Amino acid sequence: MSKQVSRETFDQVMVPNYSPAAFIPVKGEGSRVWDQQGREFIDFAGGIAVNALGHCHPELVATVTEQAHKLWHLSNVFTNEPALQLASQLVEKTFADRVFFCNSGAEANEAAFKLARKYAHDHFGADKHEIISCKNSFHGRTVFTVNVGGQPKYAEGFGPNPAGITHIEFNNIDALKAAISDKTCAVVIEPVQGEGGVLPATPEFLKAARELCDQHNALLIFDEVQTGVGRCGTLYAYQAYGVTPDILSSAKGLGGGIPIGAMLTTSKVAPSLAVGTHGTTYGGNPLATAVAGKVVEIVSRPEVLAGVQAKHQRFVDGLNAINAKYNVFKEIRGMGLLIGAVVTDEFAGNARDFLKAAEAQQLMVLVAGLSVVRFAPSLVVEDKDIDEGLARFDAAVAAVVAAKRG
Repeated sequence: MSKQVSRETFDQVMVPNYSPAAFIPVKGEGSRVWDQQGREFIDFAGGIAVNALGHCHPELVATVTEQAHKLWHLSNVFTNEPALQLASQLVEKTFADRVFFCNSGAEANEAAFKLARKYAHDHFGADKHEIISCKNSFHGRTVFTVNVGGQPKYAEGFGPNPAGITHIEFNNIDALKAAISDKTCAVVIEPVQGEGGVLPATPEFLKAARELCDQHNALLIFDEVQTGVGRCGTLYAYQAYGVTPDILSSAKGLGGGIPIGAMLTTSKVAPSLAVGTHGTTYGGNPLATAVAGKVVEIVSRPEVLAGVQAKHQRFVDGLNAINAKYNVFKEIRGMGLLIGAVVTDEFAGNARDFLKAAEAQQLMVLVAGLSVVRFAPSLVVEDKDIDEGLARFDAAVAAVVAAKRG
């Protein structure tokens, strides 16, 4: 018999690097979640943009069940049909010619950065190794990716830090021009900075990055771990911008809740990861790739992608209506169903107060930094759930305002 556990159990047995909510979800269906006490929550957090199709989507449940009766894991000593089918889907639907599978966004970025340096080494020599990233970016928690990320607090205490990494202001073309050189092997950009505040790149910035990379024989990497797989209303956000990278990292929504990551690249760049240069034990396992293949199939349906755009407007209209009552947000921004509500100076640094108040109203939301409330719901969230969730958020905002203003 399983041991009874509670939120207090976390503090007794888990490493204290997280501070999870006071309740424990035990069941989910669509955009609804139930906790140990049977309370029903509306989920606007989406597992941090992972649950692209909500909880227990019937087609995903069927796919998991079918594949679980066939084959789970082989390692990459052998290939497998679901991995090859998923790679073929991604090649067909994107700029990419080649795919590498792993288990997470951090691993996908790690592979991307390693490939960029290896490609530069192979074609231009060891001096061409520098990576340009953006301030407030986030690319993962490995020692390499956390340092490429533009939030120094996440790298503190884990030094010495990898060298050859420069950070510039996001959306600043002049800063990129000043930083890039013939020693640059790659420029990495999130089309929408997720953890950095749900801040979209300008089309001009991405276009300039493409042109500057071409001029300096550097590779352009798009980190689409959070923005990919329909989150922004196209299969990948780069397609909305019309700017094509050389390497793209994908994860989160790709597996719909099953851990998987992917690095996509071109036939020009891919050969630098020759046999033995990089690897993973679990990456591309049949169970994960079978589920991801079904996710890509469903998200690619025209009605799903069109629905993301319509639901974006419903969210924005609802948030603006709330703000008209309480005047707590100075900007509502984002793309598709990755939306950020930036708090006014009155509430600066206190976005988490809104998260906690939402929890009290049985609503799950996120933050992005200290001053942005973030929403990343299911891409197929029903309109009635959006409306009910926003009504609960209205009550949460009212509670924060009452506590602040009296």
